[in-house]
Amino acid sequence: MSFDPCGILGKSPALTQLFKILEKVAPTDTTVLVTGESGTGKELLVRALHKNSPRHKGPFVPVNCGAIPKELLESELFGHEKGAFTHAIRSRPGCFELANGGTIFLDEIGELDLSLQVKILRVIQEKEFERVGGTQTKKVDVRIVAATNRNLEEEVKKGNFREDLFYRLNVIPIELPPLRERGEDILLLANFFLEKFCTLKNRPPLSFSPEVKELLLNYSWPGNVRELENFMERISILCENERVEIEDLPEKILKEQGLNQPKPQKTEAFTFPSLQDMLQLKMDLKTFLETIENKLITEALEESKGVKNKAANILGIKRTTLIEKIKKKEL
Repeated sequence: MSFDPCGILGKSPALTQLFKILEKVAPTDTTVLVTGESGTGKELLVRALHKNSPRHKGPFVPVNCGAIPKELLESELFGHEKGAFTHAIRSRPGCFELANGGTIFLDEIGELDLSLQVKILRVIQEKEFERVGGTQTKKVDVRIVAATNRNLEEEVKKGNFREDLFYRLNVIPIELPPLRERGEDILLLANFFLEKFCTLKNRPPLSFSPEVKELLLNYSWPGNVRELENFMERISILCENERVEIEDLPEKILKEQGLNQPKPQKTEAFTFPSLQDMLQLKMDLKTFLETIENKLITEALEESKGVKNKAANILGIKRTTLIEKIKKKEL
């Protein structure tokens, strides 16, 4: 593939398919709308799109439309003339002018006021605008790439987003998959971040136990890649051994998968099985103990609704040990 991912890590089918689309889109000047959950890496993807485009020698100007106060955003985007408002002591170019010849990335575009949406639409259609407080029309040659974690079609129906602007932006829609749908990419990224932070903190590299790998793969990652990176930095600081074990994982991961439940407390009313019980059942010691063990495993699986991580935690054994017993006993 000729598309350079520019540091985007991943080999999952979802990401490979995404790269194929970007390979076709990058050489064009077509407007692109990137959607996806927060933390999936939308800006990193747009930067890769710019680097693979004919505009790669031009500027790349990102603008977070949700982070700039609404009263300042128009000036930030289009610039202003001297005296246009209080404290405008000199003329200033906006992001569209600064991005001339390159790419402007409008992140969180769903946060724009309707009045600004009209002006963005004009730039897309006419390639021109005026600064705040100015009368001179300025021409600009930019590629516009927008991103949002909102459903803009729903926002159009609610009247919060202009339909004509939505269709102008949505020429090439690209949806960045959430981390939970990227399979083994989770471990690839986890190893990358963990190695990076261990190097930064001048400590020996860490590895993951098999149980930890399985937990990382099964976790839902609501914060996506950003959450994974934060967790790996935390582990690089707090882990005291050479291998990351279950107890080193953040409580949030353990809680979701039922591994932070308190173990059953002993009760004074408990009565141990007696020799008489074994004789009445006409069993030898091995059979008697296996019967008890089978019953306890079955009850633990019922209690955990079949979730082996929870069942193993209830029984106080490793998940791998539980799986071996289930297979051996054909439970």
